[in-house]
Amino acid sequence: MRQYSHAEELINNLPYVLMAALGAAIFLVVLDGSAWAWIMGATYLAYGIAGAFWIMVFVCPFCRYWDTSSCPCGYGLIAARLRKKADTECFNEKFKRHIPVIVPLWIIPALAGIPALISSFSWLLLALLVVFALDAYLILPLVATQHGCKDCPQKDTCPWMSRKGRPVVATSTPLAKTSSS
Repeated sequence: MRQYSHAEELINNLPYVLMAALGAAIFLVVLDGSAWAWIMGATYLAYGIAGAFWIMVFVCPFCRYWDTSSCPCGYGLIAARLRKKADTECFNEKFKRHIPVIVPLWIIPALAGIPALISSFSWLLLALLVVFALDAYLILPLVATQHGCKDCPQKDTCPWMSRKGRPVVATSTPLAKTSSS
């Protein structure tokens, strides 16, 4: 089994971290730096962090990478400190059940930013939305599938990576990828 260095784990997590930071920045711009902007930005960041821990608690214990350095994002080692190992045969079921918890992270910034951009155009907001979309919908899935998931022995049966053994083009996170970790 391939072992990942801390630097490789960082590379796998950077697109997700960037997505969370960009989402928070979108709230700061949309709400014009008001107190609500900071509250919403911080809430979105907290949701991103909570989402990562949700995956570690409810999906990672069912993964073959639990408590190993073979997890591309390092979640497997963290998950081992949070929960005991569970039956790996339930991985797909747990993955499908718990991934929807983090899916709104890809949607919420667009729901906040696009109407604001339409009602009051801002180059800064447009740039944030474009970079957010590129990161969340292109870079993050590419890094996950081409770097982290590439060597995963579960990729052929993973609900995210395959459908009947064929790779699936999907919008997901290192967390989703990591949940296979």
